[in-house]
Amino acid sequence: MPDKVKTKLDKSGDVKAFSQTAMVNNNGVIEYCRTSMAALSGSTAGILGLPTLLGFAFYALSVVVLWLLILWEAGVNWKKYFGSRQNLLTNGFFSQMFTYVLFWTFLYGMVHVY
Repeated sequence: MPDKVKTKLDKSGDVKAFSQTAMVNNNGVIEYCRTSMAALSGSTAGILGLPTLLGFAFYALSVVVLWLLILWEAGVNWKKYFGSRQNLLTNGFFSQMFTYVLFWTFLYGMVHVY
């Protein structure tokens, strides 16, 4: 099945073309990065023994750092790869928090309780 190129009108009135398949692939890669980041930062928070609010603040900090790294890697032409910066930050925030809490509580219990 050939890749369809879609177009949209931006604020300046120019027509922009983008590949739907490439956008879906980029979002899949970002989702993989978020899942890995949630597991790694949850493990780090558990090993460090971060308590409740400090642990959630660490998660929020990890999400923002990953967002900034993705934007830095994409460069000034980030619109070529992603729809919007806000969606890049907020999509998957709560779903990845479950992965974070899973690793956080597991490693906290293994290191500090047992």
